[in-house]
Amino acid sequence: MSEFFDLFFTFSRIGVLTFGGGYAMLPILQREVVETKKWVNDDELTDYYAIGQCTPGIIAVNTATFIGCRRKGIAGGIVATLGLVFPALIIITAIAAFLQNFAELRVVKDAFAAVRVCVCVLILNAVIKLGKNSIKDRFTLLIFFCITLLAFFTDLSPILWVVLAAVAGILVKGGKHE
Repeated sequence: MSEFFDLFFTFSRIGVLTFGGGYAMLPILQREVVETKKWVNDDELTDYYAIGQCTPGIIAVNTATFIGCRRKGIAGGIVATLGLVFPALIIITAIAAFLQNFAELRVVKDAFAAVRVCVCVLILNAVIKLGKNSIKDRFTLLIFFCITLLAFFTDLSPILWVVLAAVAGILVKGGKHE
């Protein structure tokens, strides 16, 4: 039972301390579940991020579900997911009750503008860490550049990018590990 509490409170702490959505949670998730708790390693977490991005829902919520399932099965997945979303539910409910009255104040607009910039930095930090763990050879560097170009210069669905990258990996690597 204590592991369920640990899952819930670890993910609640992540949920309450993270502003800016799923991507902003990624560096905090990495620190908590890889470095502090050692529940998964960097490669496993990167795989969870990839799967979490390809499945419906918010990447951080999906990742929490995967980690919870890995630790304690389906019940662990539910507990971890509830832990992650519970703080946001409470905070959003409280903000919604009062934001309508203050949304047009200059100080509130300025605060949100600054928070958006901070969230961009957090997301960039997550991208850099993921890149360090994911780009391991010339092939993965090539995939990185190809997908980056597709992202910037086309309106293709990100799902298609993931499928193309997976197919390229299968075709080029052919199941061989280096």
